[in-house]
Amino acid sequence: MSDSSHRPDLFSELLSLRTWTAFDVDAGGRVLAGHDEHGSLQLVELAPDGRRTQLTALPGRCQGRYVPGRRAVVVEHDQGGDELWQLSLLDLDRFDEGPGRARPAGLEDLVPLVADPAHRHALHDVTPTALVYATNRRNDVDMDVVARSWATGDETVLYDGGGYVGEVAASRDGERLAVVRLSLQPASTVVDVVVDGEVRPVTDADERAAHDRVSWTPDGGALLLSSNHDREFRAVLRLDVATGEWRELVADDAHDLWVWAAPDGSALVVGRVVDGATELSVHEPDGTRRCAVDLGRPGAAPGVSTVTWADDGSGFVTATTAPDEPAALHLVDPATGAATLLVSVADGLEPGLRAALTVPTVHRVPTPDGEQVPCFVYAAGENGAPELAGAAVLHVHGGPEAAALRIFNPVVQALAAAGLTVLVPNVRGSDGYGKRWVSLDELRLDSVADLAALRDWLPDLGLDPERAALWGGSYGGYMVLAGVSMQPGLWAAGVDIVGMSSLVTFLENTSDYRRAYREREYGTLAHHRDFLEAASPLTHLAAIRAPLFVIHGANDPRVPLSEAEQIKAALDGAGVPCELRVYGDEGHGLARRTNRLDAYPAALAFLERHLRGA
Repeated sequence: MSDSSHRPDLFSELLSLRTWTAFDVDAGGRVLAGHDEHGSLQLVELAPDGRRTQLTALPGRCQGRYVPGRRAVVVEHDQGGDELWQLSLLDLDRFDEGPGRARPAGLEDLVPLVADPAHRHALHDVTPTALVYATNRRNDVDMDVVARSWATGDETVLYDGGGYVGEVAASRDGERLAVVRLSLQPASTVVDVVVDGEVRPVTDADERAAHDRVSWTPDGGALLLSSNHDREFRAVLRLDVATGEWRELVADDAHDLWVWAAPDGSALVVGRVVDGATELSVHEPDGTRRCAVDLGRPGAAPGVSTVTWADDGSGFVTATTAPDEPAALHLVDPATGAATLLVSVADGLEPGLRAALTVPTVHRVPTPDGEQVPCFVYAAGENGAPELAGAAVLHVHGGPEAAALRIFNPVVQALAAAGLTVLVPNVRGSDGYGKRWVSLDELRLDSVADLAALRDWLPDLGLDPERAALWGGSYGGYMVLAGVSMQPGLWAAGVDIVGMSSLVTFLENTSDYRRAYREREYGTLAHHRDFLEAASPLTHLAAIRAPLFVIHGANDPRVPLSEAEQIKAALDGAGVPCELRVYGDEGHGLARRTNRLDAYPAALAFLERHLRGA
């Protein structure tokens, strides 16, 4: 029996586990990291000697980048989760006088750089000469790319070609710019380049292809990117800007590849994505494999790593999360792939809590039309409540063009520890399983049908389909509401977090800068209103029988609070049990630990009431 037995506080302990991420590495080998020790993600600096310095203590989450050549950080921060990012400067000299002499910075300690709380300003790059960001202040919709000079404070618009900008990459000499924006094609992006002030597309806006993790070759003549241009799975490709010629550098015919290129062009890190986990390797600039990356986790569960390069290419930091590792940072030598551990949350856990972490098994679930849904299954903890044995929760990811990955998810772990078997599927329309799979569900109802197939499969796991519930956030929240309304006899309960109850009102009320790109995923108000109404849970309100627990942030810019309020009002009128919890200092989801510790244990208690066996 595990040491975790007879611990009623285990759920809260799992929800309280800390996380780490990496934002930047400076020329001195210092790592700018994000850590949520104090309740939301704040900036922490990790020195080469292992010393940690907390840099910020802001009211909400933040992230940042070093300013090359200065002891300063650009901080990106919002207000209460509204995602209207503001950009400020934090002087790090105040922390260098000696350990313990400076308190973490609050808002009053930041110097505003781009301050306009009515608009969104997304940090994309920090060069020795300029701060590069994207903003929707011109018309509230399109994202323009702007460079703000460090020397004068003057701003220059580098790109105003319209669209929602997701990535910006400057060439090594600062003379050229690559802009990645969402396409109106499903699951696709377009790459534009700015050369001598002229904007021109270098990928086809009509092609269904995703291009991301874009960077320039050192000579500024070509782009390196992860792309599924003219192929089923993403590969590492080189795109010549002048000729438009594509060249394959690294490919795998069965798996997506991610790429992170060293800024100095000396190497590539390639991540091979296998069933929601990554395998990292270092490659030469021409794609030749150099070595595997050894993170020193023998026997550990597969997980997901992201990469942050030092500007001079001397090393990179990986941020890794896995079902049995909440967060770990490693510094990696690109010459050998050898890694030095900087911090590991799992290493600091007491044995009982560490033993409670469940590693999933990987499955393919058959559907009536002959497809197979990838699914991770987290077995119920051996010390869970006996009355929950045989009950299941389907935990559906957001997106919709996203994926469930094999990462540490405190909610999934806590549900399993409580005694519930948790299924985490990648229903059709999910990314990570090729272009065909992500394109199978353009108008979303086929993915809802996948929920029924997953429920039908539960007896194969020895589970009771009559005691199955749905849990999901954002698009996953919509799936919860769609499941209980369109499949009313199948689900015993649902937990909806920031989900859409009506696709019509969602599209009418979401932020202006998001609307066109959400319409590419669900259908347009102008041409698909009948479908949007038919696919809206509110349309099927009379069929809902399952009780619901609804969580929403008051400042959500993506799915407005009105989506939760209208389903709550409608169910109250229909006599269906529905509890709504609204958090005034949150946006699209719960970023603050105090709110998670209030909402999620209450949601678990709700599920326990409705999923208990005889």
